[in-house]
Amino acid sequence: MALGFVYESRTDQIRSEPIPQLIFGLAYLLILTRFIWPLQLPLSIKILVAALALVALQFHRWSKLSSGSAFSPEFPRPVVVLFNWAFGAIVLLALLQLALDVGLLVGLLIHGDIVSAPDGVRYGLAALAAVAAAVGVHQAMRIPPLKDIEVGIHGLPRQFDGYTILQLTDLHISRLFPASWARAVVERSNKLGVDLIAITGDLIDGTLDARRADIEPLRDLKATDGVYVISGNHEYIFGYSTWMAHFAELGLLSLENRHIVLDRDGSKLVLAGITDRASRRTRHLVRDLAAVLEGAPKGVPVILLDHQPSDARNAAKLGVALQLSGHTHGGLILGIDRLAARANAGYVSGRYDVDGMTLYVNNGTALWPGFALRLGRPSELTRITLRQPGAT
Repeated sequence: MALGFVYESRTDQIRSEPIPQLIFGLAYLLILTRFIWPLQLPLSIKILVAALALVALQFHRWSKLSSGSAFSPEFPRPVVVLFNWAFGAIVLLALLQLALDVGLLVGLLIHGDIVSAPDGVRYGLAALAAVAAAVGVHQAMRIPPLKDIEVGIHGLPRQFDGYTILQLTDLHISRLFPASWARAVVERSNKLGVDLIAITGDLIDGTLDARRADIEPLRDLKATDGVYVISGNHEYIFGYSTWMAHFAELGLLSLENRHIVLDRDGSKLVLAGITDRASRRTRHLVRDLAAVLEGAPKGVPVILLDHQPSDARNAAKLGVALQLSGHTHGGLILGIDRLAARANAGYVSGRYDVDGMTLYVNNGTALWPGFALRLGRPSELTRITLRQPGAT
């Protein structure tokens, strides 16, 4: 999703929304008036700090200038890292300053006198925000650790008990997650020896010309029953048709609006995929899950790949047993993740029971390079083992 409440995607353009601009403006105003101005520093230093904070908060504007899109910063990787750290530190500092002001207001109500915070407290908040942002950016950029989950599926044939699916999602291959990072993910994935790999959208941030070399390592992904891919909303930002065609050239098998039947000794399992919700605002394929499942063998469990989790209830109503999604990045920061949940029908991270269907919302293999910060919502390589009921 990558701050889906901040930007609205179109097929070939990004339009900044007034609401997030207002939010960032208010955050800057809070930092300026409640953090910088009260400090006992020379005016020239205050002006300098205020200017640096303003530059950092304009990260997405600079990204758009560098590439034409706020979603694809094309600066050298160290610069992208620095911007993410500075932007994240300021956002965290604004939240901490807000918490401090609430505490001061409570003190005023209790004691009846204006309570002020010494400079040392504000410096402490700044240090905490800076360290937390550094930890968050490091957590976002690492090669994800393996996360193992088991899912019980009613009607799962015995031949598929123990079947393994590796879910990769939200790789956001970019200047921040370049070829070297992608190659390390591929190597770690291949060592797992899973039966099938499912990539549930948002593979890239950037045009094909910009990302061709960075995404090349995905050609080497291997699984017994193949590597399948669906689109995410970011594919629509950077040229849906071009990217889907290139994924096919890399050997990634498209499951856009179709299903396949996996067969083990005559026993069957259906794997289906559907195009992203962003297609509703374009001339591309329209989402119709009922049509996708048409012709699937009756009584056979269905696993659905859908980038965004919001339509899970519809999938459950149509008899899907397991839906694998991403998009939310786990909400990025524990606590603030509730904002992402509100934008995604309440689904943000982990396993959910949706009217008898299991929904798994993956925190993501990576995330959008415009806000690459994780605190309490780690990235993951997710190995899903299918089990007959009672085996989980």
